[in-house]
Amino acid sequence: MSGNVPPLPFAGELFLHLAAEGRLVLDAVRADAAIAGLECTLAQIRARLRVIRIWQQLPAQRVDELPDELVQDVVDAVFVDQLAPGQLERAAIELPIYIEALRRASSPRD
Repeated sequence: MSGNVPPLPFAGELFLHLAAEGRLVLDAVRADAAIAGLECTLAQIRARLRVIRIWQQLPAQRVDELPDELVQDVVDAVFVDQLAPGQLERAAIELPIYIEALRRASSPRD
């Protein structure tokens, strides 16, 4: 793929809008399972973002000077950020919108 290809858009606002209109509807069990998965993913994304921020603040960014238990976390986080710059930040913003949309989609409408 070319470096000029724009990233795929997130659809959080669309899902939120559809849920508000009652056009996105899920039963509570499926919504709860999807929300739990998204919350887990969001926690992992936030953890990677913390690792990246700490890594970026180090005066000398040398993996061989990190404690063994942190090396893989740093390598994974930095690698993901290099493959898709800015996407972790975008996901950290968008996933809560998806979660809210799923909550609304599973709530009974009046």
